[in-house]
Amino acid sequence: MVMPCSVPHGSRGRRAQSGFSYLWLLLLVGLMGLGLSVASDVYSTVAKREREKELMAIGRQFQEAIRRYREFRSDGGRREYPASLEDLLLDPRSPGKLRHLRKIFVDPMTRKAEWGLVLKGGRVVGVHSLSTDAVLKKDGFDPDLMALADKSNYAEWLFVDPSVPEAVPPERQKDGENADPMDPPPVAK
Repeated sequence: MVMPCSVPHGSRGRRAQSGFSYLWLLLLVGLMGLGLSVASDVYSTVAKREREKELMAIGRQFQEAIRRYREFRSDGGRREYPASLEDLLLDPRSPGKLRHLRKIFVDPMTRKAEWGLVLKGGRVVGVHSLSTDAVLKKDGFDPDLMALADKSNYAEWLFVDPSVPEAVPPERQKDGENADPMDPPPVAK
């Protein structure tokens, strides 16, 4: 004699359905995590591109301020580059308050108001970021920023007075390299 099953037929089907629903829920959570990861990467890349644009705009402002500082002559004095970035904020050669730059900008890549200096003859001819992060933009620069092309990190993006030929940051200079273009040539005796 066969005894009837004590488990009602309908509840066995519900248990199987709830296990199937659990698998769908796990799959859905996994897909949402993957989607958020992709969205995070896209956002990070977009944010880095915006910081690159900001770095280029700030670099141009430093270039222009350094150029204006060099062009200014008080009392017919000699053209010279600033001794520090602070000289761009208030030109010590001017009898009045002459500002070539309103503030020392925050480097958008490091988020600090610290810049690497490009020096010639002990004077500031340009700046560069202290960030060693890999660059996203490798080409397609405006003509005045073509020197930034094919650089591997932001510390290699030099924003230098355009009248200075092939400037190199101090940490990459060899002895005697990048003599001050304002210095007169040596006199033969």
